[in-house]
Amino acid sequence: MSKKPLCLCILDGFGNGKADSGNAIVAAKTPNIDRLFAENPTTAIGASGMDVGLPDGQMGNSEVGHTNIGAGRIVYQELTRITKAVQDGDFFENPALVGAIENCKKNGSALHLIGLTSDGGVHSHNTHLYALVELAKRHGLDRVFCHALLDGRDVPPASGADFVAQLRDKLAEIGVGQIATTMGRYYAMDRDNRWERVNKAYAAMVYGEGTFNPDPVDAIRKSYETIDEEGKHLTDEFVLPVVCVKDAGIRENDSVIFFNFRPDRAREITRTFVDPDFNGFERKNGFFPLYYVCMTQYDATMPNVNIA
Repeated sequence: MSKKPLCLCILDGFGNGKADSGNAIVAAKTPNIDRLFAENPTTAIGASGMDVGLPDGQMGNSEVGHTNIGAGRIVYQELTRITKAVQDGDFFENPALVGAIENCKKNGSALHLIGLTSDGGVHSHNTHLYALVELAKRHGLDRVFCHALLDGRDVPPASGADFVAQLRDKLAEIGVGQIATTMGRYYAMDRDNRWERVNKAYAAMVYGEGTFNPDPVDAIRKSYETIDEEGKHLTDEFVLPVVCVKDAGIRENDSVIFFNFRPDRAREITRTFVDPDFNGFERKNGFFPLYYVCMTQYDATMPNVNIA
């Protein structure tokens, strides 16, 4: 039996959908794909929900799909693991998370919760943020500040105001926490060493620099009225940093929990806080110690972090 080479080719964005007028693949001329499908066995594989280790109804994404294909089995994702821990109660006993709470008690310092505030489930999930606020409430903390990063990519592009309104209502329901800053992921979740962007996010969260508006929902909705260089309305991803609470900056001996579970867009902003040798931009206050928690391991070389 002769051996033939085998090639695994992933066509990013090429879906298997209904043959209607909105299907660009059906409308296109694809003679090679048509021939391959006609001459060879084909099947469809699940790319969302429990088929790829995600909660039922949760859409997949490139990282999740590639991980499952490469493993040749279902790989349960961090979203599923963390959500289950919240449901089981183990989340509220996690040593790294409880350590952040105890650090605040010991130093009389603040707890800062940073992350993408949406239900997109690709980088984070807002239910995990709500669980962190609940954890703080259970331990009697009264200085809890949320730094709400706006999505606009894994969810509709102008849904951020609604997600932040949901967060505001949840904080009121639980009885602790304020939204200290909000901004688009373009600034706080860069992954290509565009430090001038990250600097804007850092300056808002540490120095309180940015447009001041005590109403984060109003600030976001006003941002939607801004017209960009291409004549389009600004969307969540690109909302400039807004400061909503004065004197709520991240300070020495504070605790920070970054609740994104996907590492790639959490590394840069994390390094600005935890790396004494960081030189991407000048930190006016220099390096200062924090109790910093990453929801998952962002980078094995990252110093001064605790992994939840």
